[in-house]
Amino acid sequence: MADDDRIGRASAFLASGTIVSRVLGFVKAIIVAATIGVVGSAGADAFAVANGLPNTVYVIVAGGVLSAVLVPQIVRAGSHADGGGAYINKLLTVALVILAGATIIATALAPLLALLYGATLPPATLDLAIAFAWWCLPQIFFYGLYTLLGEVLNARRSFGPFTWVPVLNNIVAIAGLLVFATLFGVDPDGTRSADAWTPGMVAVLAGSATAGIAAQALILFWFWRRIGLRYRPDFAWRGVGLGTAGRMAGWTFGMLLLTTLAGIVQSLVLGTASGSDNASVAAVDYAWLIFMLPHSVITVSIATAYFTRMSEHAARDDHDKVRDDVSSAIRGITLIINLAAAVLLVIAYPFAAVFETGSFPDTAALGNVVIAFTLGLVPFSMLFVVQRTFYALGDTRTPFRFTLFQVIVFTAGAFSCLLLPKDLLAAGIALVTTIACMAQLTVAAWLLRRRLDTLDGRRILGGFARSLAALVLPLLAGVGLLILLGGTVEGGFAVSGIFGAVVSMAVIGTVMAVLYFGGLWLLRSPELRGFATPLVARLRRG
Repeated sequence: MADDDRIGRASAFLASGTIVSRVLGFVKAIIVAATIGVVGSAGADAFAVANGLPNTVYVIVAGGVLSAVLVPQIVRAGSHADGGGAYINKLLTVALVILAGATIIATALAPLLALLYGATLPPATLDLAIAFAWWCLPQIFFYGLYTLLGEVLNARRSFGPFTWVPVLNNIVAIAGLLVFATLFGVDPDGTRSADAWTPGMVAVLAGSATAGIAAQALILFWFWRRIGLRYRPDFAWRGVGLGTAGRMAGWTFGMLLLTTLAGIVQSLVLGTASGSDNASVAAVDYAWLIFMLPHSVITVSIATAYFTRMSEHAARDDHDKVRDDVSSAIRGITLIINLAAAVLLVIAYPFAAVFETGSFPDTAALGNVVIAFTLGLVPFSMLFVVQRTFYALGDTRTPFRFTLFQVIVFTAGAFSCLLLPKDLLAAGIALVTTIACMAQLTVAAWLLRRRLDTLDGRRILGGFARSLAALVLPLLAGVGLLILLGGTVEGGFAVSGIFGAVVSMAVIGTVMAVLYFGGLWLLRSPELRGFATPLVARLRRG
């Protein structure tokens, strides 16, 4: 019970940091949308392509490899006489050398990389994307540094910094956006042509984005010092078990190449709708940002706290406890993520109105993409737990197999979307993403069940069924409130602007949450009571 309480406290602390950073992230996104537009904006599409490149290259080179390999290996290294300090220094040194080399090469190849993702963009928009890319690609090194330092902190059970320091990133980026708006003015409707962008405008917008990522990474060195870690470059990489990490990383590297291929396909397909009034690359980016809010706050916060314990149990080959961890994590996550998905489906149009303040058709276009993504929120969150379980078990080959399956399904579906009218293309891509995720989860869960003999399916399905039953009344009430607040018609209060949208989302979300948790309490949900009982006990003691 004490261990579960510790995980609960860690999850809550992670969630609080994520909420603050995500709120600021949304503020930043709102300012970006108000500054350069969303739907039909050449500048927004070009910046979306260029600012996505560092993430993509970083993920190929090291991103998922570090997440998949780092925590389990550091947990195992904790048994060393020095508590794993020498191993950490060696691992960090080799990773930073790789990241620095990748950053230099990628930046030199900026035109080629932009062309790879933006070949279907109009020529002027592609040229602008290349200009942005020169400034954005140095982010690769700082993304890697942030992940390395943060994952080491997580493995040492210092969970807070990894989720709180993105606040600094957002503050720096917001300051840069305000400088941009002051110097060059705003274009919320996205009418500024690609040719109208000057080198100074590109430097301020993209340069401030890179400065934010750098600040987010470098400040983690201070937190290292607080827990007694000191980084000293160590190039003696033999004899510390890095070969094991390398073999694990090989399959993860292949998996990331597959997801990158899917990302290229998505960008090229969406690029065919750019240069018109249709939702395209930027719109899908904004919809994904909305989709990722509940996933980051709920799923990542809970799963990250479980991952360290899961790795410890796997290191002892205690599969019974690993299975219990999987069951507890999934039931705890779905208890809340089911509500989040239901609320997000209802408030998709008001949420879109926060970013797209133009005409109602533009708001609806963005809202439809959000709805298509949200249909896959629950399976996406469950897949996150299943995938991390394989990583804890030291198995990166199996995730490669079910990711290959997902990429095949997605690629076929994405090319099929080219048959859709341009105004439905973005929503079609989002729906294909959802379908591919559901298929991937089915295969991944089956493979994990074979590995662990069972997945505690009875308790997981029982909790899921209670959750769905408790959602019936909240969904009806939420849809009724949405219609009452004018969230489905031109000029309605809920889609009239940021104020109306935020108020409407708050009202709908609150009502749905009260009805949902009240329903779960009446259904005697053990998952809810497991969360609520310690809280009630503390309140009584207080």
